[in-house]
Amino acid sequence: MTTITRAVPASEGFRGGIDVRVSLREDAGSGRSAFDGAWFPRSRELAVELPELIAALERRGVRVERFTYALEAWEPVDRKLEVLGRTVRAGGFRSMDPGVVCLTWAGGTRRADLLVVPPETDVLTGARALRLCTRRGLPSSPQMVMAAARSTPLPQVPASRAV
Repeated sequence: MTTITRAVPASEGFRGGIDVRVSLREDAGSGRSAFDGAWFPRSRELAVELPELIAALERRGVRVERFTYALEAWEPVDRKLEVLGRTVRAGGFRSMDPGVVCLTWAGGTRRADLLVVPPETDVLTGARALRLCTRRGLPSSPQMVMAAARSTPLPQVPASRAV
């Protein structure tokens, strides 16, 4: 099941009316899949994108405590971010795959790896990747998941007959 959530109202400091494009498996954090979901940010600016992601996940019952990312793929952010009145720790690492971000919650006992759909990806491919990451049996490589999302055939619409 793919769920795409909306950002919180602009009055809470976020871009109002903009969808936060994220999918999350119902058993996220269980370790049963290579990816627990996917995130399709609009830019590489974590200072803008990350608070929206954290707020969207919190509304789904995931209270993110720590967020880690690949330094080479993102503009760095402060190590501590204030989101919805609480502190979330962030850390960038050179050793992480640029196609993945990691979230922890529940006192560090739950961890989810999200595939990052590159912001420059077309919307149709991005939506396919969000859906694919909620299924079992995915390859463990972000590049292979994105290749599968790009290669999914387009829906066929029958040609209309001229009258």
